[in-house]
Amino acid sequence: MNRSLARAVTAGAALALVPLGAGAAAAQDAPVPLGGGSGIVVDNTAQCTVTTIGYDAAGRLVGLTAGHCGDAGATVVAERDHDLGVVGRFVHSDPNLDYAVIQFDPTKVTPVNRVGNATITGIGAPAQFPAVVCKKGRTSGETCGVAWGDVLNTAQETWTQLCVLEGDSGAPVMVGSTLVGMVNAYLGLGCIGPEVGTTMAAIVNDLDARGSVGAGFHPL
Repeated sequence: MNRSLARAVTAGAALALVPLGAGAAAAQDAPVPLGGGSGIVVDNTAQCTVTTIGYDAAGRLVGLTAGHCGDAGATVVAERDHDLGVVGRFVHSDPNLDYAVIQFDPTKVTPVNRVGNATITGIGAPAQFPAVVCKKGRTSGETCGVAWGDVLNTAQETWTQLCVLEGDSGAPVMVGSTLVGMVNAYLGLGCIGPEVGTTMAAIVNDLDARGSVGAGFHPL
C-alpha cells in the first residue's frame, strides 16, 4: 500500500482495553472456529479481523490480518472466546504491504472457510472496475460495493466503495467466494469515503519470496 496515503487515512484497527479471562479451564474448552471475517483481539488491545485461515507449505496453521494490528510476537485471542486464552501469535508484520501472518495453535483453533454468509474458496487476481466486491468485518459486518481498482498504479492495492469502520482492519475482500484482498484503511469518513486495501496477489507473492512461515499459503 502507498505508505504516504496510509498515514493520511483512518486505519481500521479499533483500540480498546478488553478484559480477558484468566482461562484456568482453557485446556478443557473446545477449539474456537476461526476464519476470514472472525474478530480477534491483538495484545489485549487492538480489535481486528482475520482475512483468511489455512495452511502453508510446511503444514502450519496460519492466518492473515492487517499489519498495523500488531507487531511480530503479538498475542492473538479469539474475540468470541476470551476464556480460551492465547490462540496464536503474530510471526511477521509487514509495514509496507500492511499485512501480518499469524501462526495459530491447532489445538485451540478449528479453521473454517465460512463466517456468517462469507465463504472463501480460493484466492484470485485483484478486483478491477466495475466489479462488485464484498467484505466481512468484525465491526460493520457484511457489506458490498464497487471496486475502483488500483487508482494510484501501485501494483499492490485496490480502492473500493466498501463500508468499513474501525475494527474491520484485515477483513477479507471477495468477489463471490474468491478472496482478492484485505481491508486496510478508509479515506475521510467511515462507510462514506473509499476503502483502500492490499491485494492478495501482492501478499502471496511476498509470503513466497520470504520463504518463511506462510510461504505456500492456501486457504481451506
